[in-house]
Amino acid sequence: MAASEMMEALMALCQERHIDQLYLIDRLEQSLAKSYAEILHLDWGAKVTIDRSTGKIYVYKLIPDDDSMDEEGNYTRFEEIDVTPKDTSRIAAQHAKAEINAIVRNSAREQIYEEFSGRIGDIITGTVLQSTPDFTIVKIREGVEAELPHFDLHRYEDERNERPIGERYLHNQRLKAVIIDVRDPNSTVPPVRGEHSRPPIVISRTHPALIKRLFEQEVPEIYEGTVEVKSIAREPGQRSKVAVHSLDDRLDPVGACVGPKGSRVRAVVGELRGERVDVILWNADPAVYVANALSPAKVTRVLIDEEKNYAGVIVPDDQLSLAIGKEGQNARLAARLTGWHIDIKNETLAADILKNVPVIEEQPADDLLSDDEPERCAYVNEDGIRCRNQARPGSRFCGVHDPVNMGEGESDYISEAEDLI
Repeated sequence: MAASEMMEALMALCQERHIDQLYLIDRLEQSLAKSYAEILHLDWGAKVTIDRSTGKIYVYKLIPDDDSMDEEGNYTRFEEIDVTPKDTSRIAAQHAKAEINAIVRNSAREQIYEEFSGRIGDIITGTVLQSTPDFTIVKIREGVEAELPHFDLHRYEDERNERPIGERYLHNQRLKAVIIDVRDPNSTVPPVRGEHSRPPIVISRTHPALIKRLFEQEVPEIYEGTVEVKSIAREPGQRSKVAVHSLDDRLDPVGACVGPKGSRVRAVVGELRGERVDVILWNADPAVYVANALSPAKVTRVLIDEEKNYAGVIVPDDQLSLAIGKEGQNARLAARLTGWHIDIKNETLAADILKNVPVIEEQPADDLLSDDEPERCAYVNEDGIRCRNQARPGSRFCGVHDPVNMGEGESDYISEAEDLI
């Protein structure tokens, strides 16, 4: 291929792929310089220039100028000697093909990153293109693909598993997932295994945001903001709990999410492939919220310890297994949903515990004083607080509250207080 023909082909390809022509030529010159330095065995490297108009390639041998050495021992100026081989078009064509492919891949990844980096958390609908033991490739649209990883985390600790237990995907199957990451092609972070051959968009079917987005699609009140999704706890593929709250007192948020005859929540469950979804009512009172979170079990009483973030729950004897759930699943999801540590006991066990707690009787104030301590004033005010002053010798009161020094009404009140003590 003549140099001019190759240049015309490069320019046409740049226009077709929306690649900057000067950027492509600079990349091509750098790549050719490395190759010719190895081919011609040049100790100090080579410099390659490409004529922008004719496409002719020139190769120069670099020889350092002895007078240009800096303090660190590096040469700053080089003499350029023309060592252009006779046949440069063939090698240039090979490098041009490789560089163009690399630029096109990188450019496509940059465009995808710019478009989808701000859409993390959004739901997408795609078609399954290929499924391997480690990940599934999902086509979002023409030219844009996403990866749903389901690596064995025992073998690959740094990878992800975003596939619910029991799910398998077939070719051309429609799939909904949520975007959780978009790999930046210009990032300095070490790449993951085989990153350059994997799609830059990472999607998930296990993330709690998927349930929220599905409810937004099925429930207009959530999409409009009238009903809020306060919290989500999920064990992917098995069971989830969703706490909802209505900003309109006249609207039942649970009923809005469930829909007529359960149609709305049934659509969400169908997309999650049978995963059970419990919709519960959020409440600002932690005790009520915890009781609701343990639904469908009925709760007798909830004791809240805010300092320890602890919620003690008492349920009827026949509701204990339902409140705990299979393998503790119901209680575990309720704890994640509310953020409280939940301890569940049945009424019989709770009664036995309370019955065995020793009752500490209050001792009179005089009995709390030792023989060596001086007598305190016996005056007690209307709020039931006893005077802290020391009693006068020969009297049970201090100088302030001695009946001899007080009025008639106050003296009568002192007599009543004295009788109580």
